[in-house]
Amino acid sequence: MNGWMGGWVSDNHPFVRPSNHPLLPHAMPRETNMLSMTTDYANVSTGCPEPYLRRIAEAGFTHIHWCHHWNTDFLYADAEVEQIGRWLRDFGLALTDLHASAGVEKGWCSPRDYERLAGIELVQNRIAMTPRLGSDAIILHIPTEPTESAERDAYWSRVRRSLDALQPFAQSHGVRIALENGGKDNFDTLERVFALYGPDFVGLCYDSGHGNLAANGLDRLDRVKDRLLSVHLHDNDGTGDQHKLPFEGTVDWPRLARLIAASPYRKPISLESNMGSYPKGSDEMEHLRKAFDAATRLARMLP
Repeated sequence: MNGWMGGWVSDNHPFVRPSNHPLLPHAMPRETNMLSMTTDYANVSTGCPEPYLRRIAEAGFTHIHWCHHWNTDFLYADAEVEQIGRWLRDFGLALTDLHASAGVEKGWCSPRDYERLAGIELVQNRIAMTPRLGSDAIILHIPTEPTESAERDAYWSRVRRSLDALQPFAQSHGVRIALENGGKDNFDTLERVFALYGPDFVGLCYDSGHGNLAANGLDRLDRVKDRLLSVHLHDNDGTGDQHKLPFEGTVDWPRLARLIAASPYRKPISLESNMGSYPKGSDEMEHLRKAFDAATRLARMLP
C-alpha cells in the first residue's frame, strides 16, 4: 500500500482565516459565496497537501477540487483520508469533488485485463474516499475511442464491463462519476455512455480548457448540459492546455456562464488552473489571490 504520512513537517502556527473570507459573518453576496480551487494549483500533485490547503483557505476559497494523485497508481489508506478530513475541518474547507486517478499501470479501461481490474480497484479507492470527505462526485478521464471497428468493439466491451462493475459500488456509496471531455472532441463517446447509463450514475465534467482546444466545446456542452455534474474551469489561447486563470485566454466565459446556469450544476465555481504556464518562481499567494478574484468575477456572471 502506498503511503505519504511519514516524515511530514507541518506549520505549527494556528490558522487564521482572512477577514474577507466568505464563511465569516460579513460574507460576500450569495452568488459568490462558494468558490473552489484545485489542490494542485502549484503544479504539484504529490507529497504533503497540507501547505496547499492552508494557502487555498488563506486566499479566501471555501472549497477544494481534490486533484492530488489524479494520474498515479496511489492508493489512499484510512489514516491518510482521516488526516485530509482533519485538515479540511481545521481550515474551514469543503470538498467540491475529487479527480479519480487515470492510473499508470492500473487503468480502468486498459486492454490488459489485469490492469483493467486493478484500475477498477483504484477507482473504487477514490469512490470510497469521496463521501468520507463530504462529496458525492468523482471525475474520470475516458480513453480515446479507437477508429478501427474491431478495436472499437473491444474498447466498448471494456468500457461496459468496467462501468458495470463500478456502478453498484458507486451507488452504494452515494457517488456519481463525471466523465471529462478531452482536448480533442470526445463528446460522441461521452454521449454514447450517457445513453447507456442514467444520470444517477454517470454525468459530465466539463473542462473549459479542453473545450476551447476542441473549438466546439460549448456547442457540445449545450447538447448535454442536463448531464453536467462537475466543472474544471481554466483558460488557454487555443494552442495548448495551459490551465491559465479565467479571462486570460479565449474561452467565451459569458456563454459558458449561461450554460452552467441553465444546467443542474449548483456546486461552487471550481477552478482547475495551475501555475505550470506562468513564470517559474511566481508567488503562490499572489496567484491564489488572482484566482480568487477571477472566480468571484465568474460567479457574478451567473444569472
